[in-house]
Amino acid sequence: MSTVQRDLVGGFLVALAAFASVRSTEAAEVVVAFGAEPVQVDPTRSSAGVDQYFMNLFYEQLLAVTPDLERVNWLAESWSVDQSGPDTVLHVTLRPDVRFHNGDVLTSDDFRYAYERQSDPISRNAGRFRYIRDLVVLDERRFDIVFDTPDGAFIPLNLALFAIPRRYFEEVGDAGVQTHPIGTGPWRFVSRTPREELVVERFEDYWNPAAQPAAERLVIKIIPEDTTRVAAFRTGAVDWIDAVPPALIADFETLPGVRVVSLPAPNNLFLNINVTDANSPLADVRVRRAIAHAVDFDAIIEFILYGQGIRTAQLAPGTLGYDPDLDPYPYDPERARALLAEAGFERGINVNCYNLTTPREPYIKEMGEAVFAYLGTAGIRCRIVQLEYGAWINLARVNARPLMDGILSTMWGQGLPGDPTDAWSGHLHSSGDGWGPYSYHVDPEIDGLVEELRTTLDPDARQRLARELARVKHERVAGGLPTYRPMITFAWRDTLEYRPWPGAFWRSMREIGPARSAEGIR
Repeated sequence: MSTVQRDLVGGFLVALAAFASVRSTEAAEVVVAFGAEPVQVDPTRSSAGVDQYFMNLFYEQLLAVTPDLERVNWLAESWSVDQSGPDTVLHVTLRPDVRFHNGDVLTSDDFRYAYERQSDPISRNAGRFRYIRDLVVLDERRFDIVFDTPDGAFIPLNLALFAIPRRYFEEVGDAGVQTHPIGTGPWRFVSRTPREELVVERFEDYWNPAAQPAAERLVIKIIPEDTTRVAAFRTGAVDWIDAVPPALIADFETLPGVRVVSLPAPNNLFLNINVTDANSPLADVRVRRAIAHAVDFDAIIEFILYGQGIRTAQLAPGTLGYDPDLDPYPYDPERARALLAEAGFERGINVNCYNLTTPREPYIKEMGEAVFAYLGTAGIRCRIVQLEYGAWINLARVNARPLMDGILSTMWGQGLPGDPTDAWSGHLHSSGDGWGPYSYHVDPEIDGLVEELRTTLDPDARQRLARELARVKHERVAGGLPTYRPMITFAWRDTLEYRPWPGAFWRSMREIGPARSAEGIR
């Protein structure tokens, strides 16, 4: 395993530094290819990580994370937390003269509107605002976020709110926002052909010239099929691709004039297990431990993912609560069968197993199929249901239909360097009252631990609580079975200068443009 894989916050930054470039001042069109396409471009309505691929082009938050994984003020010129009174109050001052793509100036009222939309129950992110009583506008650049209870997940979410233009949203409505997104980001919308391409141009009035793209125009092709995407790169149809197939990484690294980098995804993959039916075999912790012992995830990472995965017991290195002494369940199919027998299932069990086929992460389909095959050899017989992205994300939701009634190969972003608080609030805490929109687990003790972690601000206390919760979660195989954190590989021609930012799963497209002359730095 490489240094990159061993240490998220240390070693991989050394590798990444080699790809930092001086931004070119030339204007040019750059054509890139994504393996997956968002289903939603409105940040106040989104709930899927892949939506960030497009959202991050147009919309921005109060804070941002740099390529060095440093959290910095972004649209917020300054902010502070005040706990001197009965409430916790977050004071925010916006940067002056930030403009939306339509020319409107960003004001506190736009963030008030963003809060109203995201805290509305129709928003799938409403649970993230459960502890906020109100957002109070003080003047055009200052507002307060008033919490009934402190929220430890709010800062890791970059203060959660996205800047959206109230006047424009109210004028065009939800359909209009989907058709023509407008934000404060470095790219402005030109056109979109669903399932084919998105075209954007550099926003010349962008508030932060130091982070403005060098390219004048960006064309994003949507090419889900790995072989087609690779062919487009090899033939010169595109200049940059994401999700280089793991089996081809070594070949790409030998191509002349091509740069390749592998970076850790902010996603943690896991098997979500429905234990809400007390009569289901999956409700028995021995069966869940049997699932954990039945799969050789190390072999899957080595032979199917070609080493492009970071094995996790619960969390990846660098994440809040990471415990290097907490080991994954070892592969032991005999132990798995013995646990099934102890639970009264000597002949094994039959279960529905749901698999994602859209390339959301490298070889996600093949990985899921291998997992379910391993389960079958241990007596956990899967009826495999293959799902495209839209059906998969809908199935994962607790209150949607059809019901996820078995085992789902899934994921939840924990960010970089990583904080599991929001993820655990969503798939570990019991469903209801804004909690657990993707949770198929019920455990009052664990719910209490999640709530305690969520409402704690002290960094040391949060570290301790996250470690404690990770151990309990591990022992009970609660909220699903963690598997690994993927590595994502990107490739681009050396006629480009490109520096990955961690937003949008390293697809932010902030520092991208034509390379300088031969004597220039690349």
